[in-house]
Amino acid sequence: MTEQLTEEKLHAPVHEHMRTDFVRLHPDMTVAQALELILEKQPAGRIIYFYVVDSDGRLRGVVPTRGLLLSPRDKRVSEIMIAPVIAIPRHATVFDACEFFTLHKLLALPVIDEDRRIVGIVDVELYTLEQSDLNRWGSHNDLFQLIGVHLTEAQQRSVPALFRRRFPWLLATLAGGLLAAVISDFYYNVASLALVVPFIPLVLALASSVAAQSVSLALQTLHGPRPTWATLRPKVKYELAIGALLGTACGLIVGMVVLVWKDDPTTAWSLVASIAGSVACAALIGLTTPYLFRILNRNPQVAAGPIALAMTDVATLLVYFNLGRWLLA
Repeated sequence: MTEQLTEEKLHAPVHEHMRTDFVRLHPDMTVAQALELILEKQPAGRIIYFYVVDSDGRLRGVVPTRGLLLSPRDKRVSEIMIAPVIAIPRHATVFDACEFFTLHKLLALPVIDEDRRIVGIVDVELYTLEQSDLNRWGSHNDLFQLIGVHLTEAQQRSVPALFRRRFPWLLATLAGGLLAAVISDFYYNVASLALVVPFIPLVLALASSVAAQSVSLALQTLHGPRPTWATLRPKVKYELAIGALLGTACGLIVGMVVLVWKDDPTTAWSLVASIAGSVACAALIGLTTPYLFRILNRNPQVAAGPIALAMTDVATLLVYFNLGRWLLA
């Protein structure tokens, strides 16, 4: 029998459900010393991972049970441990933990604080009432698939709850659309030009596609310790460079088509510059929005997309119309 994953439990802090009765191994221990410590501590639970920490309690690696049993007794733990270790931050939710299980196919995860000190362990007991369920699955993949199914069911169980969770962030899309209309009206002398109007949907679509890509990639990399401003800076430079390259490549293709179609070099170069600039801005917005939500300890999964796309539309129109006014009007 499996426990129902209620909306309340899914959004509860994972540290409320973690175990603290785990064995801490030191990298300088021998295998013999590690086994002796394990026998002395007698860790509880049916799913047991042995985590290696330094003198400050920071997570350094994980040792497979097979490695401990089959390695020479005089071998150091540091020689058989696996690093780096997939870990979940202390401020994460139960929902985040279940996503970690399905993404990384692990039966247990260490919980760490901001300094990467291990503070506890969560395992699939987090969502099952009877661990005998584990014995019923022919493979772990079936178990992880079941977790995913239960997550989906839990998310879809309450229509009003889902509405309350998702609708407020769609207001960002409404606000962005209204602001885009105001910008179009303000730049009417440019937006109404015969050489500008046909390409507005194209420029917006390219920028939105790149922003959506960047948001998706950012969300995939946000599993783990909470990012900081210091870790965000190099990612911003990297994504900005990629966005500029993507925008330039798309802009050159569009520019060549327009040059052949309209025989207007000025319009062609205006589109090249507009697409390059707007796509670079879109990539930057798409990356930074989820990171900013995570840095501010907010869940980026629902909110980041609508807000990033709304901001992208506004930035794209500002770039496109200003370059158009400078080059064409």
